[in-house]
Amino acid sequence: MLCVNAPVADLLRSPDGRRDRQLLMGDEVRSLQSGDGFHYVQSVKDSYIGYVDDGLISEQNAPTHMVASRATHVYSTESFKSSERHALSFGARVQVVDERKKFFETSVGFIPKKHLRPIEQRFSDPVTIAQIFFGTPYLWGGNSSSGIDCSGLVQAALLACGEACAGDSGDQEQMIGAQIALDAPYLRGDLLFWKGHVAMMVDAETLIHANAHHMATVYESVAAAITRIEVQGDGPVTTRRRL
Repeated sequence: MLCVNAPVADLLRSPDGRRDRQLLMGDEVRSLQSGDGFHYVQSVKDSYIGYVDDGLISEQNAPTHMVASRATHVYSTESFKSSERHALSFGARVQVVDERKKFFETSVGFIPKKHLRPIEQRFSDPVTIAQIFFGTPYLWGGNSSSGIDCSGLVQAALLACGEACAGDSGDQEQMIGAQIALDAPYLRGDLLFWKGHVAMMVDAETLIHANAHHMATVYESVAAAITRIEVQGDGPVTTRRRL
């Protein structure tokens, strides 16, 4: 199994080009072509295609657990006072090889047991997952707790709940859930789409989204967000979808 072996790997539009998306540790990829220090890969979780540095992927055993907290550290020994090897984001995947009192020993080091969850143990509420990222800095193409964008936030939330989800908001607008009327009452988990943007409803009046206006993942009144986005020139809501 060919997987990402670094905390975060940029999926590039071209070798040494701009980042389109990111992959997390343990994400599986298919190599379509390799050469000049890069692999041209397809992400298994969402079929996204791009270039990844050769040093960021390798053959690995299948991951068994995922990071279920906003972030965690990988320690060199089973002590929180030992030196940390990596910082991992929510959604990163690792293989557990042994269980200690307070730590799991993994193929990359020791991780607090409270921060990991068996991969097959899915979450049930995408909104709760999106809320984990509250305050995370906005990053174009970002998919981690160090930086995330609007579609990355929605994807993290849905994948954690076992729901298939594309990496771009344009594809999400066509594929997720069922389309509903633009004037339908708002329910928790509803998705609102604008041209190039997506947000998730927390309740009947509030949404959460990663956006470049606040440069962070924030809560915002849905009425205020709709007005602000249209006034700044990005148009009205184009589609609403219900999970």
